[in-house]
Amino acid sequence: MELPNGRTTIYGVVSCGHCVGVLPFADPETVLLVRQYRYVAGRATWEMPTGGVHAGESVEEAAQRELAEEVGHRAGRLTHVSTYHTSKSVMDETAHLFLGEEMTKLVLDPDETEFIEIRPFPFREVQRMVRSGEIVDSMTIIAVLTVSNTRAF
Repeated sequence: MELPNGRTTIYGVVSCGHCVGVLPFADPETVLLVRQYRYVAGRATWEMPTGGVHAGESVEEAAQRELAEEVGHRAGRLTHVSTYHTSKSVMDETAHLFLGEEMTKLVLDPDETEFIEIRPFPFREVQRMVRSGEIVDSMTIIAVLTVSNTRAF
């Protein structure tokens, strides 16, 4: 890698590509969150549905797929909330966050490789969980704070 001053050095970067997250509102005041074991956190965490973007898939298609896989719903309306780099130094990953509304329940077979608990929360409770540090996922935190700043609850 060449530095701005022309020197070269070795720099390790993990390339992950693009990922998506959807903050799904079951109704104007209720959010669906998932709880699953996260190896890095060393515990189960509450978070919004998230996942990677597959080859040839738009970020909107990936967001709808993740909603279907993790909470068994499809959003009638997806609104872009934010796009950001999840790490500014060692990881090349871009996250695309959406607000999901007008949710429709789907009939799907559960994914046998994921052990997910799904639960509705009042959005005010989700805001409290972010402030208290109970929610530790950056994608969920950014989506909740952004939506909190753009809507009255």
